[in-house]
Amino acid sequence: MRKVLIFGEDYGHEIVLKTLLKRLEEDYGVPLNVQVRSALGGHGRMLSELKAFLSELQRGQATLPDLFVVARDANCLGYSECAREIGAAVGDYGGSLAKAVPDPHIERWLLIDPQAFRQALGRGCQAPDQKCDRDRYKMLLNAAVRAAGIEPLLGGLEFAEDIVRAMNWIRAEKADDSFSHLLRDLRAAFQRWKSQ
Repeated sequence: MRKVLIFGEDYGHEIVLKTLLKRLEEDYGVPLNVQVRSALGGHGRMLSELKAFLSELQRGQATLPDLFVVARDANCLGYSECAREIGAAVGDYGGSLAKAVPDPHIERWLLIDPQAFRQALGRGCQAPDQKCDRDRYKMLLNAAVRAAGIEPLLGGLEFAEDIVRAMNWIRAEKADDSFSHLLRDLRAAFQRWKSQ
């Protein structure tokens, strides 16, 4: 069983990444033990807690996972800059690393496959453009859930698992480069494990 550790900045990252990993676990037939260490309070706090966790690893207070998935929203900085920040924060981490950097926010990933959204909620949504606005995708997700006739309790994140389970990988990768980057990294890890 492969140990995967998700280190994210909020609940949205946790639920989306756990569901992506579950689908890949099923697709590749590689059993996983997924653990989550989410830091609440935004990307600044997440990066400082990430550095503290890496210190625990170096001191032997935590075990090295088979895959370390670090997640943070791009927040208008763009994928490349945020991936660089994650790389700088992890430094010389010696294990397998996947960077999950939704550009600009995790809620956008839940809207990139309108057919998956329809399958999960009974009504499709409009695939979003890619603009940087702090709460834009939270509002779009909330509005799309309401348009499906459902009152969202968590802004729509409560349907993330159903949406991600219904996603067509090809459509989602074409719709969002940041999603494609992550899926490529995750597939590479699963392919390595499958061949061992």
